[in-house]
Amino acid sequence: MRFDRQTKLFAACAAAALALAGCTAEPDAVEDLPGVSPTPGGEISVAEAGVFSSFNPQTADSNTDTNHRIAYATHSGFNYVDNNLEIVPLEQFGSYEKVSEDPLAVKYTINEGVAWSDGAPVGADDMMLAWAAASAWFDDELTTGSGTVLSGTRYFDYAGSTEALALTELPEISDDNRSITLTYSEPYTDWETAFGSLADDGGIGVPAHVVAQGAGLADEKELTQLLLDTPAGDPLDPAPENPELRAVADYWNTAFAMEGLPNDPSLYLSTGPYIVQSIEPGASLTLVRNEDYVWGPKPKLDRITVRFLQDPAAQTAALKDGSLDIILPEADSGTRAELEAIGNINLHQGNQLAYDHLDLMFDGVFAEEAVREAFLSTVPRQAIVDAAVEPLQPGAEPLDSQVFLTDQAAYENAAATNGSDEFSEADPERARGLLDGATPEVRILYNRDNANRVLAYERIEESASEAGFRVVDGGLPAAEWAARLGTDSYDAAIFGWTASGVGASGVPQIFRTGAASNYNGFSSPEADALMDDLVTEFDPQTRDELQTRIDRLIWSARYGLPLYQVPGLQASADTIEHVEYMPNQTGLWWNVWEWSVIR
Repeated sequence: MRFDRQTKLFAACAAAALALAGCTAEPDAVEDLPGVSPTPGGEISVAEAGVFSSFNPQTADSNTDTNHRIAYATHSGFNYVDNNLEIVPLEQFGSYEKVSEDPLAVKYTINEGVAWSDGAPVGADDMMLAWAAASAWFDDELTTGSGTVLSGTRYFDYAGSTEALALTELPEISDDNRSITLTYSEPYTDWETAFGSLADDGGIGVPAHVVAQGAGLADEKELTQLLLDTPAGDPLDPAPENPELRAVADYWNTAFAMEGLPNDPSLYLSTGPYIVQSIEPGASLTLVRNEDYVWGPKPKLDRITVRFLQDPAAQTAALKDGSLDIILPEADSGTRAELEAIGNINLHQGNQLAYDHLDLMFDGVFAEEAVREAFLSTVPRQAIVDAAVEPLQPGAEPLDSQVFLTDQAAYENAAATNGSDEFSEADPERARGLLDGATPEVRILYNRDNANRVLAYERIEESASEAGFRVVDGGLPAAEWAARLGTDSYDAAIFGWTASGVGASGVPQIFRTGAASNYNGFSSPEADALMDDLVTEFDPQTRDELQTRIDRLIWSARYGLPLYQVPGLQASADTIEHVEYMPNQTGLWWNVWEWSVIR
C-alpha cells in the first residue's frame, strides 16, 4: 500500500502540489535526450494531484501515488496488474517460474537485450539490490512496540512490506548473471507479485551500477559481492554497522529524491516506455518516448506533460479549456457537476481501492487507551462523509473496517463483528466521561491543500472541542505534510491509503509491529502472529477469517477510525483513446502505453 500523498500505502494520499495553468515549463527538444527521437505519436497533458519528489518511490519518504506513477511509466518488470485486477506477465522483459513447490522456489530471468537508458544491461546485480532493499535481510534493528530503537541497524528505508522477501534465503545467481532464484522458508501466497512487479514496487527499481558508484564501490559486481558476503542481520545479536553496506543503503535511501531534474542523468535512468525529460519543480514534469524500449508494449504517444494541480476545480477548468487532456482530481463536492457540464469528455468512475482515515499516535497524549477512546468518540464520521463524499456518491456511509473495503466479500461480516458500531455516531458526552475533567491538547496533521481533509479536520475539531479536547491545527501544505508522518510532531493524522488490489501484504505493511509504514507505533503480538499466518495462507476463506480477526484487534486497541472509501472520478478528453478506469493506486496510468490521440 502507499499513502495517497495525493500523498504515503495504500499511504497518505495527499501530497499534491498547487500549480495553475500556464506554469508548465517549455521542455527541451526531444532530440537533445539520448535514446529519444521524434515520432508521429502526438502529445498530451495529464494532471496529477500530487507533486513529484523522487525517482525511488520505494523509500518511506517517497512512497506516493505520483512518484509511483512516474516510476510505472519509466520502468519495466516481470508483470503488471490490469484494470480487472488480474496479473499480466511481461514476457518481453523476462520470465519467472516456480522451480519448486516444496520449498517454494521462484526463478527470475531478465531477457537478453533489456537495458537501462544509458545502455547498461539489466541483470542479476539489479535484482540483488532490489531484493536486499525489500527483504530487510541485513537489518538487525531491535525496537519497542512504539518504534523506539533499542539496538542494531536498519539499512534500507523500504516503504513496503518486507514480509514476503524476509521469508527468502540469500538468492542464487546464474552463471550468465541474468537470473536469480529465490527460495522461501514457507509458502507465500503473494509470491507472483512479491518481487519485480510493476504492480506495487515499480519493477526492478533503481540501477545497481549507479548505486554502487554513488556508494564508493568499483562497480555493480563489487556491490553484489558485498551483498553475498555480508551476514544476515540478527536483532538478538546485532553486529557492528557495516560501513560499506551503510553507504549503499544511504545512497539508495536518499540520492534519488529531488525536486527538479538532476544534472546527473544516471539518477533518472529508464527501463520503461518513457524517459523523464524535464521537471519544473512543483509545477510539471515531461515524459518522452524511450525509443530504445523494445521489451514491452510500444507506447503510442511521443510526449506526456504531467502538471501538478491539487485543486480539482483547476484541473476541471484546464480540461475544459483544452490545456489538459486527462485529469485525476481528488474530487470534492463540486467536481461531478463541473465535469458533467463540460461535454465532449469521458468520465471514469467507480470505487477506489483507497480510504481516508484518522490515526492516533500510541504515545504522548494518546498513550492511554481511555484518552484514545475518548477522542475517537468525538469523531462525527457521518458528517464528514456527508460533506466530502455524499455529493459524489449519494447514500455514502462511513467505512467500518480497517482492512476491508465495502465491495469486498468479507466486509459486511468484519464490520458487524469488529466493534465499529461503538463509533457509529459522535458521542461527546461519552468522551467527557472518559476524560473526567481533563483537557488534553491534540495536534492534528493533515494536508491543508486537500479540501476533503480540511472538511474532516474542521468537523473533528468542532466536535472534539465540545468534549474538552484542545485541538491544535497541524495542517501543512501538500508538499510538506507527509514528511512529518511517523515523527513526534503530531498526535493524530488524517490521510489515506491506496492499494494494488492483489494480495494481502498491505495489512502487515501498515499494522505489523515496527513496519516501515506503521507510523503511529501500534503493536499487538496477537495481531503480528495472525499476520504471519496471513502471508503464508493460500485459502481465500481462511485469509478473510485471519484478516477479520486482525481487524477486531485493531479496533479494540482504539487505533483510529476509517472515515470513508474514496470514490473515483477522473475524466479525459474525447480526443484521447484507450483511457480506462482502474480502482487501484496506479489509476488511469495502468495502460499508459496504450493512450493515443484520435487524429
